Amino acid sequence: MRRMASVVHTFTFDALDPYAQAQWWSQVLDVEMSQLDHPGDPEAMLSTDHGDVLWVQVPDAKQVKNRAHLDLMPSDRTRDEEVERVVALGAAVVADRRNPDGTGWVTLADPEGNEFCIVRSKAERTAR
Repeated sequence: MRRMASVVHTFTFDALDPYAQAQWWSQVLDVEMSQLDHPGDPEAMLSTDHGDVLWVQVPDAKQVKNRAHLDLMPSDRTRDEEVERVVALGAAVVADRRNPDGTGWVTLADPEGNEFCIVRSKAERTAR
């Protein structure tokens, strides 16, 4: 039996406007915002099946590349369809690392510039 000392509980981002960030990400992740979060709150959280994502208010805008980021895997569509959907929600493409053989990913940025990636779906991975 394998023992674990800790598990990841929350992934936290700094944000100028935590509520707006959580609101945008709730569309990306297709999860409801908590009724406890309100505009102007110093933090906002989304709970997903895989853990919580928290935005905490800070006074400065993002300045450099994230040292950690989320990789998203679509559950009900292809990677390319998910990239189109998330760009339509307001994400910006930072780097397109898709390869001609279908492998690769796309790096995007959320409305405050935090990078995240979209990788191939499980169905796309098993089809290869």
